[in-house]
Amino acid sequence: MLTLYPAIDLRGGRCVRLLRGEVDAETVYYEDPLVPARLWREAGARWIHVVDLDGAFTGQPAHTETIADLAALGIPLQVGGGLRSEAAVATVLEAGARRAVLGTSVLEDFSLLERALARFGPDRIAVGLDAREGRLATRGWVETTETTTLEMAHRLEEAGVRTVIHTDIATDGTLAGPNLERQAELASATSLHLIASGGVGQPADLEALDQLATEQPGLEGVIVGRALYEGTIRLADWTRTPGG
Repeated sequence: MLTLYPAIDLRGGRCVRLLRGEVDAETVYYEDPLVPARLWREAGARWIHVVDLDGAFTGQPAHTETIADLAALGIPLQVGGGLRSEAAVATVLEAGARRAVLGTSVLEDFSLLERALARFGPDRIAVGLDAREGRLATRGWVETTETTTLEMAHRLEEAGVRTVIHTDIATDGTLAGPNLERQAELASATSLHLIASGGVGQPADLEALDQLATEQPGLEGVIVGRALYEGTIRLADWTRTPGG
């Protein structure tokens, strides 16, 4: 069964969600990100997915202290946003993240990924594939490239990457349902461990992704944000199921 990753997006020190990554479409859910993290811990979360939005926009980590505080709660963290140098990757891992998520940097400097894999190992490094209509977006989703998701996925596979996070930007934060076709396409095309992101709004969406995972074993996890904050999905309902 899929592992559910509650999402904590950090901006200005607060826990927020953006609609399709748009800064002007921000909702603040908690002033203190530790509050939802404790809720997810109590509900049985196995991981938390943290995005440093300020880091994504500026190009360097902006919430190292908050990451350390979150890590101290004892739940494994995967952290992305602004990791565009080897030093930045080291910073979040040393702060307590179990896994660092590279995004923009992979498109602009593939050698950084290779160095990070060699230094920290493939279990500590993941790559975020954030896409609009199958083409990768960068720099906090502000720019869309000509590189396709599948092209990059094959290159990552050859480099020794094990885990990718595939976000369908068009559905992110909408609660309108995940893009099952795009997730299935990526899962079937590679041997990568895939974490799906974008659009999950109802228990039925999780069930659909879980069914897809039985057909495509590479699909191993799903990130859920707004649906948890607005109560349309209860984490405890999912973590209490066998293997969830």
